Amino acid sequence: MASRSYANLLDLAGDLLDIPHTPRTIPRIMTVPGVISDLDASGRYDGDSDVSSSGYRERKILVANMLPLQAKRDIDTGKWCFSLDEDSILLQLKDGLPSDTEVIYVGSLKVEIEAHEQEVVAQKLLEDFNCIPTFLPHDLMKNFYLGFCKQQLWPLFHYMLPMFPDHGERFDRTLWKAYVSANKIFADKVMEIINPDDDFVWVHDYHLMVLPTFLRKRYNRVKLGFFLHSPFPSSEIYRTLPVRDEILRGLLNTDLIGFHTFDYARHFLSCCKRMLGLDYESKRGHIGLDYFGRTIFIKILPVGIHMGRLESVLNLQSTTAKLKEIQEEFKGRKVILGVDDMDIFKGISLKLLAVEQLLEQNRDLKGKVVLIQIVNPARSSGKGVQEAKRETYSIAQRINDTYGSNHYQPVILIDRPVPRFEKSAYYAVAECCIVNAVRDGMNLVPYKYIVCRQGTAQMDKALSRKSDSPRTSTIVVSEFIGCSPSLSGAIRVNPWNIDAVADALYSAVTMHDSEKQLRHEKHYRYVSSHDVAYWARSFMQDLERACKDHYTKRCWGMGLGLGFRVVSLSPGFRKLSVDHIVSAYKRTGKRAIFLDYDGTIVSKSSINKTPSPEAISVLNDMCNDPKNTVFIVSGRARDSLSKWLTSCKRIGLAAEHGYFLRWNKDSEWETSQLSSEFDWKKIVEPVMKLYTEATDGSNIETKESALVWHHEDADPDFGSCQAKELLNHLESVLANEPAVVTRGQHIVEVKPQGLNKGLVAEKILSTMVNSGNPPDFVMCVGDDISDEDMFESILRTVSCPSLPVVPEIFACTVGQKPSKAKYYLDDSADVMKLLQGLGGSSKPKPRHLAQFQVSFESTV
Repeated sequence: MASRSYANLLDLAGDLLDIPHTPRTIPRIMTVPGVISDLDASGRYDGDSDVSSSGYRERKILVANMLPLQAKRDIDTGKWCFSLDEDSILLQLKDGLPSDTEVIYVGSLKVEIEAHEQEVVAQKLLEDFNCIPTFLPHDLMKNFYLGFCKQQLWPLFHYMLPMFPDHGERFDRTLWKAYVSANKIFADKVMEIINPDDDFVWVHDYHLMVLPTFLRKRYNRVKLGFFLHSPFPSSEIYRTLPVRDEILRGLLNTDLIGFHTFDYARHFLSCCKRMLGLDYESKRGHIGLDYFGRTIFIKILPVGIHMGRLESVLNLQSTTAKLKEIQEEFKGRKVILGVDDMDIFKGISLKLLAVEQLLEQNRDLKGKVVLIQIVNPARSSGKGVQEAKRETYSIAQRINDTYGSNHYQPVILIDRPVPRFEKSAYYAVAECCIVNAVRDGMNLVPYKYIVCRQGTAQMDKALSRKSDSPRTSTIVVSEFIGCSPSLSGAIRVNPWNIDAVADALYSAVTMHDSEKQLRHEKHYRYVSSHDVAYWARSFMQDLERACKDHYTKRCWGMGLGLGFRVVSLSPGFRKLSVDHIVSAYKRTGKRAIFLDYDGTIVSKSSINKTPSPEAISVLNDMCNDPKNTVFIVSGRARDSLSKWLTSCKRIGLAAEHGYFLRWNKDSEWETSQLSSEFDWKKIVEPVMKLYTEATDGSNIETKESALVWHHEDADPDFGSCQAKELLNHLESVLANEPAVVTRGQHIVEVKPQGLNKGLVAEKILSTMVNSGNPPDFVMCVGDDISDEDMFESILRTVSCPSLPVVPEIFACTVGQKPSKAKYYLDDSADVMKLLQGLGGSSKPKPRHLAQFQVSFESTV
């Protein structure tokens, strides 16, 4: 039975619900005769290929829950007939790609295909539409889509928590297994056709958020993008999901993650920071997350509409005829239009309450204003949808009974499938469009309304309308939907505030035509230039940029199950081998060794900062070797270091980044000559106290030469925000003082100008050279950004021509991250193993063993 941690889900996903692994019946696609990716006997691609693939056409693999196809069975022949779904965004985004790009679609069909028909259907879809169907088994599809996606992810991403059993479905691990299994099947289908060196994979929406983990495990350098078409909730909501880390890590196995709005992206970044401890930064205008040496970029761009598709519908005679019919029916009345799915998040009932309030407060509008609410079929079923439908009809009936008459109904509900041409006609007639959703990912209704109000030249001719006649439109839009930020001329509302929505509707229907025209023109310029092609082109350009350095770094996978990730580091950056350094250690005669303290000798997570007995023992072994000069170089105060390392009599200490230096326990402390004036402390301390009082969990550390503001125990987001503000504040007040402000991991420190660990290393090395003991072995180990100065200084100093021999250098950072060091160790435990290896080599061998070794060597 699989463990609850799901460490083995990557290998067992296909068996979790007794589902057979996906049969590999579809061959890898050849786009150039005679050129095909390297496969092993099982049909699997054997790692990242080094074979040139310059002969391939550019290919994009688009992966989504549903293929952009319509399917129906022919009544006469009994065969399946398929056609392209022209309204699918997957199909429309192709317009934003180069014309010679081959696009392959991977996803499920909207109908269930019997097992004996699947091979024939798959071949037909591949040949006719470049589509690869997944054919999820019925029970898996039910638990995956209707279960985990619709009952758990969809409500959660729309801020609905299952507080009670009858208010949403609580987390069900069986449904989660189905979600993982389905994602694995989708990933298998991609693996059957991908050429990982050249193809780009673009995964769409919340149904497939762990799919990137499967692909990244198989192909470490796969070029992979993901776009979320739904909202991403705040961390307070998202953190309630029991599998939150697995999903976050799945998304982080992509190269580029797209969101409709900055709010959604900000929530995602906050979750990564709070739950995974990852920081982000803006790199030349692009937001990037560093994840084990890989930079995952964040893209913020709302999707657009397909202008040509919508304009072609407006040019239909049926559209013009319907438009004239609607104009005649509602002549003399102002039409407010709503187009929404029957969904608990669309706010239809709140919209009706606002209309009721509008008519109650403005009796003169009776008979002059009508709301036409088109209700699209619900995409999911459940108690909530039925309740929403009952409430909608109840309120509409009440409004019509109160304010209607024999010839006038204030609210008209159209609850049936509405053809595209008819819907476009209603858009074109309406003077105001209202989208009142309480939460929605994007919602393109306002965009479609704007284009339909603009019309086309052919439509103008059919309506006998001048082509240069002014066009107007007004939009009332909820501030909780994705399109809201892009509609700067819309009237934004809080859908829960009925009075405010009623006032917005009144403003919309009474607005002057000149104002309506200005707002419409502004919106139309944006919508027409930021269409679906622009969105797709922009996303793919950013994805290509995000992947351009894939082959300049070394990559390898680590982690089990859905915790898998790829470590990506520069070619010259590698893990320090204990055997390698011990060998160099043994053959050298004069060694300089520099060690950081926190995060190196002792773990950063340890509350007790006193080194372990094992650490003390190994440090003494190294210090007792007359060939060694060993220094602890730390930002810690000298009293603390002296106390913790009192058992190491021969170790050198450089405290407070080298402001104080002592060669051994018996020697006096030397003080840096850089600065002896600390008047700036009187300026800094009140400022730090101000931020400490305002930031719960922060504190001030007072050193002899420095002041440090710590925010490790504060709220991650607030602490980081306050640290940035404090940094700027201190830099401004210390502009003319001999002090420098630096920001480290969870700290802001003010110290004397010019003071850093690099100067310590330079001083010690130069002292050794001047005393006639130039080192032929230099090792430096540290984990913090302040240690980078030491790495740089060592590399610079040892290349000095005054040295009689170039020493062997081992600059080593703790943790796999970008660094000036050439080597890395994973953590402080690895450091201790390294020091134990060196300490063991420094210990003198017992006399009888030494004699035995000499005798053995002479015999050999």
